[in-house]
Amino acid sequence: MSDRAHYPSLAGKRVFISGGSSGIGEGLVEAFAAQGARVAFCDILEAEAQALIGRLHDAAFAPSFYACDLTDVAALRHVLGQVESDLGGIDILVNNAGNDDRHSVDDVTPEYWDERMAVNLRHMFFAAQAVVPAMKKAGGGVILNFGSISWHLGLKDLVLYQTAKAGIEGLTRSLARDLGRDNIRVNTIVPGNVKTPRQMKWYTPEGEAEIVAAQCLDARISPADVAALALFLASDDARMCTGHDYFVDAGWR
Repeated sequence: MSDRAHYPSLAGKRVFISGGSSGIGEGLVEAFAAQGARVAFCDILEAEAQALIGRLHDAAFAPSFYACDLTDVAALRHVLGQVESDLGGIDILVNNAGNDDRHSVDDVTPEYWDERMAVNLRHMFFAAQAVVPAMKKAGGGVILNFGSISWHLGLKDLVLYQTAKAGIEGLTRSLARDLGRDNIRVNTIVPGNVKTPRQMKWYTPEGEAEIVAAQCLDARISPADVAALALFLASDDARMCTGHDYFVDAGWR
């Protein structure tokens, strides 16, 4: 990240990132740690989390990991309370965690519907609800919710994931309005198809080439590209940015 922008306003900020052990979340943890932020993250992937912490041992503040299944709201609230106690508050909440398992319309049961909403949408609201009191007390804060390009494109076999991701953009607009007078900014980051090990499970080389062909830019998006947008939106440089959706998708249409 040495050739990336540096944001002095992020130094020492207390950042919580959900789903931080792998993929985009891993890139977010690395990027905020490189800015001198105090990063805490949660995930169900404990081995990957410890490996990530080991790689970032030379950061100004070593990231801290909290094991948590975000579908358990009580457990999420407990973890966020522990993070606030350990760090003295949370200045920046990054609601990144999600799961894009493929499914057909015929496969969906009421139970699967509820589980998918819990994995991809519900935890974002309750995480925000949990951190807002401390943000208000501190005089402000930032909430970044992660959406997806998928529902804008109408991709196949993702009906529940896309329903949840569309809802995230509505959540962002609503929270931005309700929390703005408390100097809490809320935005959605909308990634395109980001090259992560998980995403590569779904694509052959031919499928990957089709994605690039559908983009305006002739390259693959990396987690670092997404993290670069998150750093800006979390920084004081974006102090008048709230209530909107910011795309990093290489112009995929």
